[in-house]
Amino acid sequence: MPARRPLPAQDEISAGRRRLVMLALSVGAFGIGVTEFSAMGLLPYIAADFGRTEAESGAVISMYALGVVVGAPLITVVTGAVPRRRMLLLLMGAFTVGNAATVWAGTLGSFGAVMAARFIAGLPHGAYFSVSALVAASLAEPGKRGKAVALSGMGLSVATVLGVPATQVLGHALGWRAAFALVAAIGAAACTALWFAVPHMTRMAPTRPADELGALATPQVWFTVAMGTVGFGGMFAVYTYITWTMTEVAGFPEHLMWLVLMAYGIGMIAGTWLGGVVSDRNNEWGILWSFVAIAAVLLAFHWTALWAPAAILNFGLIGMFGSTLVPSLQTRLMDVAGRAQTLAAALNQAALNMANAGGAALGGAVIAAGFGYRAPALAGVGLAVTAMVVWAVAHALRARAGAR
Repeated sequence: MPARRPLPAQDEISAGRRRLVMLALSVGAFGIGVTEFSAMGLLPYIAADFGRTEAESGAVISMYALGVVVGAPLITVVTGAVPRRRMLLLLMGAFTVGNAATVWAGTLGSFGAVMAARFIAGLPHGAYFSVSALVAASLAEPGKRGKAVALSGMGLSVATVLGVPATQVLGHALGWRAAFALVAAIGAAACTALWFAVPHMTRMAPTRPADELGALATPQVWFTVAMGTVGFGGMFAVYTYITWTMTEVAGFPEHLMWLVLMAYGIGMIAGTWLGGVVSDRNNEWGILWSFVAIAAVLLAFHWTALWAPAAILNFGLIGMFGSTLVPSLQTRLMDVAGRAQTLAAALNQAALNMANAGGAALGGAVIAAGFGYRAPALAGVGLAVTAMVVWAVAHALRARAGAR
């Protein structure tokens, strides 16, 4: 049997191989995007299967997000000495197992078991995006770090165009468990792609837990986390209940919901690309203008939700401007975290998923209070405005520190 060809170091690979690495990283992001966003579109089927209300079934979303919030900082802190290539494979393997467990829990007919499986599936989410973003940044050409980070996560945006609508159709035809079985298969494919594409990341030095925890003592890290946690909440408040909003308010056919989700996904792809450009040009001010745009499209959605074509277009814009913010926040965390790069990148994912959980809970609360399915968009406007205030304070303190 011939000897296995040695794995190259990152400095030994060609530009073409670097593009393959980005593609492999994006396959993993694609799988994570499918499981995160498809669950929202599948909520009516999950609710009907277990006899739960909209607000009660929204706990499935919150449990996944809680897994991300817990797993992102915990895993990155204790695994700093693990080689980054190996870490990517371990995280994607755990993600695949977690989604297979969701299918198994569903066959048990236990809503509690499904929530536990979603929590497990969410644990590797944030750490994967953290390590993936740092690998992409380490391989990036000078001055193109923001674009590299955006490209490594582009699979999440593509998931909302291709994967999420596919799982919506699959869930409608064969049940929601079939959709999560597809996610597990995508996870296995991502593991294979990462195995063959990613080189030894020799320029990414191992870190100690004390180094990573140093990020927690940096006020600007917490300001950035707060921006993401608050600013993204409105987007998830709308997305979580979009099926009911479109069918009950706009009168859109349920079997065509994949078109609505595809519009959102197209917006995410455009926004992720735009976010990389904005991050490389003026990262700090790009964050503020993203919040302004998010507030504007959420306010517009409150009114356009009454008419299906306008609602679909507006929903796509929500996805676009929300995604524009992600690379900028990720890059800002890298800039302010010092040596704690891995934990800082993971905290961005924790922030986004705290926004996911909080947005789902807030949206469910205003709906349960009788304000209707358009009300979560108005609640989201308030969150976006609050994020602007947080940005203003953080920017002023950072500028003052720079002047000193």
